[in-house]
Amino acid sequence: MGAPPGYRPSAWVHLLHQLPRADFQLRPVPSVFAPQEQQYQQALLLVAALAGLGLGLSLIFIAVYLIRFCCCRPPEPPGSKIPSPGGGCVTWSCIVALLAGCTGIGIGFYGNSETSDGVSQLSSALLHANHTLSTIDHLVLETVERLGEAVRTELTTLEEVLEPRTELVAAARGARRQAEAAAQQLQGLAFWQGVPLSPLQVAENVSFVEEYRWLAYVLLLLLELLVCLFTLLGLAKQSKWLVIVMTVMSLLVLVLSWGSMGLEAATAVGLSDFCSNPDPYVLNLTQEETGLSSGDFQGPGGSRLTLSQRALANIHSQLLGLEREAVPQFPSAQKPLLSLEETLNVTEGNFHQLVALLHCRGLHKDYGAALRGLCEDALEGLLFLLLFSLLSAGALATALCSLPRAWALFPPSDDYDDTDDDDPFNPQVLDALV
Repeated sequence: MGAPPGYRPSAWVHLLHQLPRADFQLRPVPSVFAPQEQQYQQALLLVAALAGLGLGLSLIFIAVYLIRFCCCRPPEPPGSKIPSPGGGCVTWSCIVALLAGCTGIGIGFYGNSETSDGVSQLSSALLHANHTLSTIDHLVLETVERLGEAVRTELTTLEEVLEPRTELVAAARGARRQAEAAAQQLQGLAFWQGVPLSPLQVAENVSFVEEYRWLAYVLLLLLELLVCLFTLLGLAKQSKWLVIVMTVMSLLVLVLSWGSMGLEAATAVGLSDFCSNPDPYVLNLTQEETGLSSGDFQGPGGSRLTLSQRALANIHSQLLGLEREAVPQFPSAQKPLLSLEETLNVTEGNFHQLVALLHCRGLHKDYGAALRGLCEDALEGLLFLLLFSLLSAGALATALCSLPRAWALFPPSDDYDDTDDDDPFNPQVLDALV
């Protein structure tokens, strides 16, 4: 198949491809894309499990920190309104962490858009390749039908007209055999008919999965953005209930961030293995489905098309000979001969289009466009999403450690700050009246 035009593995592909891989027994696994092998599947699952390990360590650290804060905090004197030392630092560290999380959200939106663009380019290339293959199918079907019609009608009529001359009948039968051979060779051109998944079906499946992936990430990004904004609002208003609710939500988003990080890391590693050398996997997959050898992919159907063109040239020469010898003696043979010439002219036009389509330039361009979309834009988007998940996990872990200390610094009169002194039901006013 050769290297597709305009595609070269990027530096990110080379970097990720060089990372070591191991299975569940920690045995080295080659960096060759082989999703059907169990060891390779275990290697990708182990990469995803690293995110689970990070989540577990984060939760343990947060739990130990909060237990130490709750159990080892020195008691405050009753009625003391002096803020504990370091309170401002705790609040500001939480604010800085949330702002860093907002920055990560912006990176996540960009990465999600880049991934979507890459997958869209992949789907467009697959649809264009499907259009090319459908055009080849249409031309082959039309040509085979025309040749079959010519064998059933014009050549049969010609044999009947030329029946008194056995040598002319033999020439007509030779043209019949050549037309049947050409039709049979053309029927074997569409080698992709044996592949269960067509490019159209693959494009539809990819678009379907991408639509839900994009929507899921948008919802995750919006959820984290709301958590950050409402947490900042709670800190600004010193509202304990809002800060408590956002602390619980932050814990949920932290779990989701680590989960998405594992999925992104495993996908990026597998994609880098595929993009580093995609041709062997594509060739092996197609050979398994069609039973063709690698030589058939250098120019799909090229040998069959050559044989059909030779048969068509032989039919032309035989018809010219019949026209010179038969028409003067059998004038009624002129009409089927002219009809055959017209059929051959249309067939030659179809052959020229098939030659252009089966040269594979268009398919190679589609292949290169699909690789660029998948291995450049989509992979770059995944790396940005991975950065978003990392920033999000770090920011939320810092916020979860800081928020309990921050709300402990809120003044105890927080619940009565909004009461009106002129309100007759104000407890302070009632005490003064008594």
